[in-house]
Amino acid sequence: MKKILLIHTGGTISMKEDKSTGTVQQDRQNPLLESTGSINKLANITVVELFHLPSPHITENEMLIMAKTIKEKIMQDSFEGVVITHGTDTLEETAYFLDLTISSNAPIVVTGAMRSSNELGADGLYNLISAIKVSACEDARGKGVLVVLNDEIHTARNVTKTHTSNVATFQSPQYGPIGIVTKRGVSFYQTPLNRQTFDIDSITKNVMLLKAYAGMDSILLEAIKKLGIDGLVIEALGQGNLPPAMVGGLNNLIKNDVPVVLVSRCFNGFVEDIYSYDGGGKQLKELGVIFSNGLNGQKARLKLLIALENNKNGNSLQELFKQ
Repeated sequence: MKKILLIHTGGTISMKEDKSTGTVQQDRQNPLLESTGSINKLANITVVELFHLPSPHITENEMLIMAKTIKEKIMQDSFEGVVITHGTDTLEETAYFLDLTISSNAPIVVTGAMRSSNELGADGLYNLISAIKVSACEDARGKGVLVVLNDEIHTARNVTKTHTSNVATFQSPQYGPIGIVTKRGVSFYQTPLNRQTFDIDSITKNVMLLKAYAGMDSILLEAIKKLGIDGLVIEALGQGNLPPAMVGGLNNLIKNDVPVVLVSRCFNGFVEDIYSYDGGGKQLKELGVIFSNGLNGQKARLKLLIALENNKNGNSLQELFKQ
């Protein structure tokens, strides 16, 4: 049997529903720990309860601790795969952070649940079993960090939470899942290309995320400039356009060496320098705005943060976000 590291971090998958009030809350002990015996038949599993946090409490610092723990355990204890249980609200961000900071070919799988452990139709244990199967699958090697829920296997780069409560919430809008988990095994039918990884030791940069809207001006841009931010990601309109009143504020940020990355607030498609009107993508590209290749806002923010920690700047950032 494969030697698998199972890391618990908290989230709905580790919570219980109060039957009298209907609220979902953390228990003193992670109920998944009671299931350790039943999953040992799938692999030789070592359990680490790293955190017991709801996912909105997870920051980049906890993500970095996870990355360092995984790299250390794979190197020192020769684990052949890793599974992480995590709350779903920020699961895609943790998965992508790990994908960017861990270069190991060992399968690393992140999973969670939309229903707490004692709710009718609880999906946590089922998703955990599926994730363990994927982490122990030889075909999962070298595919980067994967997200497994609801019988589907997604890449960390493309997956996103699309529904507030549906168990099928995790989807990859542009490309779909790269594999499935069935009762008979694990099947892959796509292989991701062009994976990027960076070696970082700390989180010191401050990168912010803004969403553009009709009639937006430069007030927020001027305000965050005074905060001394290190980078900015903007979810732009359509193919990568902004209201013209934002152009002056963007220009000021770029002149002060603050990199600005553009993504679309649409969840399908890419930003491109197509439109030449005031605030259009062509003008923004000429100002020095960096266009991202299909990432959503929260993931572009993490990529910019990690790249800046890795001392990337200028043209190197432009090239990184093309991939």
